Amino acid sequence: MRRLILLRHAKSDRPAGVADHDRPLNDRGLRAAPAVGAHLADEGLRPDLALVSTAQRTRETWEAMAAPLGAPETRWQREIYEAPASRILRVIREAPDSAATVIVVGHNPGLGDLASDLAGDGPRAARNRLGLEFPTAAYVVIDFDTEHWAVIAPGQGRLDRFVRPRDIDPDLGG
Repeated sequence: MRRLILLRHAKSDRPAGVADHDRPLNDRGLRAAPAVGAHLADEGLRPDLALVSTAQRTRETWEAMAAPLGAPETRWQREIYEAPASRILRVIREAPDSAATVIVVGHNPGLGDLASDLAGDGPRAARNRLGLEFPTAAYVVIDFDTEHWAVIAPGQGRLDRFVRPRDIDPDLGG
């Protein structure tokens, strides 16, 4: 079995004169990222490999949450930045099979589209909600009945859960 965690970066700021790629997290994002990391660890969702967009907000999100997850191997992936679902899926398919659980830290709309595309089965309410929203610092867990990342495809995954920051703590919003 392969387990995929798709995590949208935490809430970012929009400072004047700062390029999109260089936007940092805002205060809410700085609170949400470590809380989501601790929640993932508490749920036993510890990835073997992290594939993280090179954008400042995704790097800050991952750096704030990696420690409680055991600081797994991290690969900074420019290809994930502003990527459509198909490109993110190509990056995931290149993950080594030695990594049973992979987390991708990226951006919408590509990440949300990919989650909807991959989740062919699972709780209907969560799948329906996923089609409507994928807020910042939210994550989905999708399981695949395969031993090889290279063969995962749309519709083959089972949505295990969809968690928003406000599901963890109402003060986190999102």
